Amino acid sequence: MARFRQDIEKYKKYSGNKSGVILLLTTQGLWALCVYRFFNAIYRRRMPTIIKKPLLILGVICQKWIELVAGIHLPYSASIGVSCYIGHFGGIIVNSNAVIGANCNISQGVTIGVSGRDEKRGVPVIGNHVYMGAHAVIVGKITVGDNCVIAANSLVVKSVDANTTVMGVPAVVVNNNTSKDYI
Repeated sequence: MARFRQDIEKYKKYSGNKSGVILLLTTQGLWALCVYRFFNAIYRRRMPTIIKKPLLILGVICQKWIELVAGIHLPYSASIGVSCYIGHFGGIIVNSNAVIGANCNISQGVTIGVSGRDEKRGVPVIGNHVYMGAHAVIVGKITVGDNCVIAANSLVVKSVDANTTVMGVPAVVVNNNTSKDYI
């Protein structure tokens, strides 16, 4: 639960220090992260299969409920670092094998998914302190470096160096501004 506490602290910072209870009751991104963190801990923990399997089945049911209510799909098998922030309702899809670093912001409509063929087929590895703008699509066996900004409506299909901002379809580097002012 320490990881979830860090998520709550980030939400508090963005909300003007509202109560964690109020945020938990009213913020869909926090609902999704709560369910994700709980079942991800079970997924990663060593325990007897007879206990773990039913709990993970319950996890799939809870995650589907969150997906229906909040429009946010965070599978428990994905790897999401601490202090994640999901700013708005809906349309967020994260592949079950995706890796997202610490202190990242995910805007509405973001897809982090699988793409490619043969040896190029895979899912992204996203670094720390990455800002993903609304409706960005990040797909394929690529790496997004630390401190990057993925602009809104961008399609990222090639690796992105650290400390850059990318934009467009397909996304290209537009400057060397970092995510410092976004996160």
